[in-house]
Amino acid sequence: MTFTVAGMRTPPTTYAWSRFGAPEYTDWLDESMSWKETCYIGDWSFLWQHRISGPDAIRLLADTSVNSFSVFHQGQSKHAIHTNRDGKVIHEGIVTKFGDDDYVMHGRGGFWVNYQLSKGGYDAKITQEDWFIFQVSGPNAVRVLDRLAGENQLRDTKYMHVTPLRIAGHDIWALRQGMAGEIGFELQGPREFGDKVHAAVMEAGQEFGIRRLGARVTMINHLEACFPTIATDYIPAIFDEDMAEYLEIFRSSMPAYAQPAYIAGSFDGRDISEYYRSPVELGWGRNIKFDHDFLGRAALEPEKAQPRRVIRTLEWDAEDIEDVYASLFRPGANYPFMDMPRDQRGFMWADKVTADGDLVGVATSRGYSYYFRKMLSLATIEVAHADIGTSLTVHWGNPEGPQKPIRATVAPAPYKQDRSRIDLHSA
Repeated sequence: MTFTVAGMRTPPTTYAWSRFGAPEYTDWLDESMSWKETCYIGDWSFLWQHRISGPDAIRLLADTSVNSFSVFHQGQSKHAIHTNRDGKVIHEGIVTKFGDDDYVMHGRGGFWVNYQLSKGGYDAKITQEDWFIFQVSGPNAVRVLDRLAGENQLRDTKYMHVTPLRIAGHDIWALRQGMAGEIGFELQGPREFGDKVHAAVMEAGQEFGIRRLGARVTMINHLEACFPTIATDYIPAIFDEDMAEYLEIFRSSMPAYAQPAYIAGSFDGRDISEYYRSPVELGWGRNIKFDHDFLGRAALEPEKAQPRRVIRTLEWDAEDIEDVYASLFRPGANYPFMDMPRDQRGFMWADKVTADGDLVGVATSRGYSYYFRKMLSLATIEVAHADIGTSLTVHWGNPEGPQKPIRATVAPAPYKQDRSRIDLHSA
């Protein structure tokens, strides 16, 4: 069975990834090489920004997150993760400390934190900001920004810290991160001068081979670098009875393209909770700290100590994939079309992973890497079958069939070598 936000198996009426702009600017093959050979600029301005301020702001963040905030320096950012009582991810996002009692959170997590604030007991307030967010990432990213902001302005920036910059006559922030597994900065500032900043980056980037990142290939860097994504690798844990009030508030805040539960694929979950994932399963166990109380702590303590499932990359067999496409040219029923480089309709495509016929995991984020010339996916897999090099089978299709068994090999996650934390002075 497959679910939508209404609990029914129906396709979305809008393309989810249209939030990333045009499908292609050059073409997706060319754009997919940018974060390995040159650099790109991608637009994440659709993300929601909430400013959290007041004397109890840090307590509110700690109470609603698995993260520790006992040490949080000004200018530092953290990947904040929020879980339900079973330790499954509700939302996640990036929170940055801009000053004493002054924090900005990017992503859906701000809605959950605001909901908890509404329950009372905190001397804090939350307001929505309207910022642009441009990712500039790839081997040449720091050279482009050097050209704009001055030599060595960014070279001392620590990973997951912000540095103030002045671009196109405007003061902005540059958060050092690495969603593509490469040198990367996220440029942030008030939306009213975002167009000027974007244009300045594009102009400065011409000699360094900059590309605009289109919607068709955007999520391939998340796949190669192992950044699990909501509605692509997991469904937010907000559909249980105890979350009904929050679900209504959350859905009323979301545009159509951001609805959180369109599911397809051969994995036939009987309850939507089977598509929830814990931070441990998504590879975020290092973020979980037990120096404070939070929702889901009782479930996550034993799981972090002894995980049952872990995240890996799967390499899909090329000959088996060729047969999926060949079925379109044969009489009779064909296998579901395998969109390139990945599904463009916004589904969480969840496929069974088996070993000797037994279910051992679920594959998500299936996508074609032109750089590696391989079809890859992420997968949450039982620990006993997660060793690198293990041979498994992915079942491509829908529960009602037809399904194509595809040979797959367990590979590391991230699949691409992570260069996001390298010394910028030698970059």
